[in-house]
Amino acid sequence: MLRDFSIQSLFMGLLIAFVGFASSFAVILNGLAGVGATETQAASGLMALSISMGVCAIVISIVTRLPVSIAWSTPGAALLASSTAVEGGFNAAVGAFLVCGMLIVVAGLWKPLGRMVSSIPSALANAMLAGVLIGLCFAPVKAIAFNPLFGLPIVLAWVLVGGINKLYAVPAALLAFVLVIAFGIDMPEGTFAKLSSALAPKAEFVFPAFNAAAMVSIALPLFIVTMASQNIPGIAVLKVNDYHPNPGPLFAATGLFSMLSAPFGGHAVNLAAITAAMCAGVDSHPDRARRYWSAINAGIAYIVLGLLAGAVTTFVSLAPPVLIEAVAGLALVGAFASSAMAAFSEAQTREAAAITFLVTASGAGFGGVSGAFWGLIAGGLMLALARFSKRRA
Repeated sequence: MLRDFSIQSLFMGLLIAFVGFASSFAVILNGLAGVGATETQAASGLMALSISMGVCAIVISIVTRLPVSIAWSTPGAALLASSTAVEGGFNAAVGAFLVCGMLIVVAGLWKPLGRMVSSIPSALANAMLAGVLIGLCFAPVKAIAFNPLFGLPIVLAWVLVGGINKLYAVPAALLAFVLVIAFGIDMPEGTFAKLSSALAPKAEFVFPAFNAAAMVSIALPLFIVTMASQNIPGIAVLKVNDYHPNPGPLFAATGLFSMLSAPFGGHAVNLAAITAAMCAGVDSHPDRARRYWSAINAGIAYIVLGLLAGAVTTFVSLAPPVLIEAVAGLALVGAFASSAMAAFSEAQTREAAAITFLVTASGAGFGGVSGAFWGLIAGGLMLALARFSKRRA
C-alpha cells in the first residue's frame, strides 16, 4: 500500500481538506447554534465531525482501495440553521442526530429503505433543499446592510477570486472575514489568552434525549437531505470516474461514524460530492489505482483540523453573527443554484416543487415540526393530486 503513496496525492489530499473545511465550517457552526448548541458544544461538534470524517475516509479508502472522499453534511447543517431549538434543546437535537445516523446505516444495509429514499422525486428533494438554503443565501446582503465596511470585503473577495477560480472563492471570503475580525473589530481584553487555551481539544459529551418533535423536525429531514443531496450524488461522482463500489456498505459506514460523532454534537457525515471529484479525478494521480491515497491524506488533514476546532470557534465568535452567516451563505450559493435549477427543470413537477420550496422557505413550523418536513409533505400531496387528475382525465 505504501508503494502507492505519491507527493501528488499528498498535495491533493491537503487541498481537499482545506477546501472542505474552510468552505463550510461556518455553515456547521451556524447550524449547530440554530438548534441550541452553546459555543463550547458547537466547537465540540465541529471537532467530532472533522475527526469522524477523517477516520471514516481513511478506513474506507484503505479497505476498498478507492478514492472515497468523506464530508460533513453541509446541506444538513443549513437545514439546522433554518430550524429553531426544539423541545428538549440541544440534547433532543443530539438524539435526532443519533437517529439520523441509524437511519443511514439501515438505508445502507436494508435495501427497501434505500430504495424508498431513492424513490423520493428528485424535484421535491431539491426544492426542499433550495428552500432550506435560501435563508442563509440572503445573509451576505444582510451583512452589507449591517455594516458595509465589514460585509463588502467578504463579498468582493468571493466575487473577484471566484471569477478566476471558483474553487478558491469561499476560502478567499473566509480570509477576508479573518482580516475583518483582525483589523476591524476591537478585541476584548484577554482574547489572546482565551484563544491560546482553546488550542487544546475539548470534547463535550451531550446526553441525547428523544422526543417526537425532534424526530420529525430534525432526524427525518436531515436523513433525507443527507442521502438525497450528498450520499447518492457521491456515488454518482465515483461512477463518472469509472469507480463502481457497492453503495450499501459505504452508506452504512458513514451512518456509523455519524452515530459516533452525535453524542459530541456532530450532526452527520456522508460521502462527499465536490471533493469526491477532486479525489477521483486525474489531478489526484494519473494512475487510477493510486488515487485512494488522496482520500487517506485528506482524512489525516481533517483530523488535524478537527483538533483545532476550539480555537477556530473561539476566533469566529469575536465577529457579529451576521458576518459568519455571510460566509456560510456564500459557501451555499452554488448549492442553492444547483438545487433550484434541478427542482424546477421539469414542467410536470414544477408546481409541486414550487409548493415544497415555498412551504420550506417560509420557515413556518406546525405542531412543533419544521417547515422542511411540511414542505416535502405538501409538495408530495400536490404531486399525487396532479397525477391522480391526469389519470382521471
